Amino acid sequence: MLAIVKISRKDKKMRVEMKRFLVAFFVFSVCANLTVLSIAEEMLTWQDCVKEAAKNHPDLISAQESIKQSEASKKITTSTIFPQIDASASGSTTETAGKATDSYKYGVSGSQLLFDGFKTSNNINAASENIKAAQFSYKFTSSEVRLNLRTAFINLLKAQELLKITKEIYDIRRNNLMLITLRYESGLEHKGALLNAEANLAQSQYEISQANRSLEVAQRELTKEMGRTKFEPISVTRDFNVQDSALDKPDFEALVNNHPSLGKLIAQRNSASFSIKSAEANFYPSLSAQAGANKSSSRWPPEDDQWNAGLSVSVPIFEGGLRLAQVDQAKAVFNQAVANERSTKDALVVALEQMWADLQDAVDSVGVQQKFLQAAQERANIAEAQYSLGLIQFDNWTIIEDNLVSAKKSFLNAQVNALQAEANWLGAKGDTLEYAQK
Repeated sequence: MLAIVKISRKDKKMRVEMKRFLVAFFVFSVCANLTVLSIAEEMLTWQDCVKEAAKNHPDLISAQESIKQSEASKKITTSTIFPQIDASASGSTTETAGKATDSYKYGVSGSQLLFDGFKTSNNINAASENIKAAQFSYKFTSSEVRLNLRTAFINLLKAQELLKITKEIYDIRRNNLMLITLRYESGLEHKGALLNAEANLAQSQYEISQANRSLEVAQRELTKEMGRTKFEPISVTRDFNVQDSALDKPDFEALVNNHPSLGKLIAQRNSASFSIKSAEANFYPSLSAQAGANKSSSRWPPEDDQWNAGLSVSVPIFEGGLRLAQVDQAKAVFNQAVANERSTKDALVVALEQMWADLQDAVDSVGVQQKFLQAAQERANIAEAQYSLGLIQFDNWTIIEDNLVSAKKSFLNAQVNALQAEANWLGAKGDTLEYAQK
């Protein structure tokens, strides 16, 4: 009789501790949710992010300034084909043997390049190709910014969805603990099952905290890729459907021809070709005309008129092999550009085919994981009813519940991988932010 009383007191103490445990978890969960909800978040669409990045991203601003530099460089080169006119004025006093003599002079002089073996025209053509290279470089930068922005957007989308899933898992674990507690108090379950349920609930609470921290990291990442200088909590909205699955195998060779990185190398190769012609033009005579008019005298304003006009010819005879070395250097730059163009084109073809294959695999994987999730959800519903009726053991039931948790996470990862594979595929094609705005 004494033994029975001792056991009942122990059970009563266990019930009190269990109730305290459940109340503590419930209060903690409510507080955590209120903390998250108390932070007002700005809701952004993909188009919102694209517009901000196109306007504020520092890499794009830098690439735009590079284009301006190339355009200014062409103007500098082009200026040499126009007349070069200078105006001058001077005044001086010279004292000789105690006698001072004044001298005043002002005038205009000019020169005009007539022929330089087409060196200047080739330099202008090379500068035009450099502008094209800078423009393609901007497009390539835009493509990289789009890929990084898309990755950050997907990461935030994943973090938001993962937080929802972890809260769903928490609800599952909490309900499981309540059911196991009732069965334990009724003597239908052992203490090991109860402790396991408590550990699962603690794990799910930890995963909620972890998901909240990951959410903030993802928010900061997207904020940075949009070009914002100040961090504020944000959230994004979009479904997980892949828009560009490219089910039909495309012509990778044709796609490569439109890639901005290849276009940049082609422009650099063309520029190097004109540079060879410019270096070879150094062997030709250079012809220019000069003319000037001025007035000078010993008093101001000067009264004596002077003028001059003429032609000058410059012919290279010997400079220690300087011009030959310049031609060899220009040819080496051209050959290097040709090799870089070929190497990049081959690499792009391989990358395109790999990204396309990864995209198909990722899209197929989503369908497979969705079926696993549906099966796991159905099994979990049946197993919960069976366990509550005592038709299956705890060990079997918890395995099924764990499979459901794993299936939820696997399905989310498959969806995220598909979106990332799509972003990588578009990046491999060289699609820019301008493409994303369509």
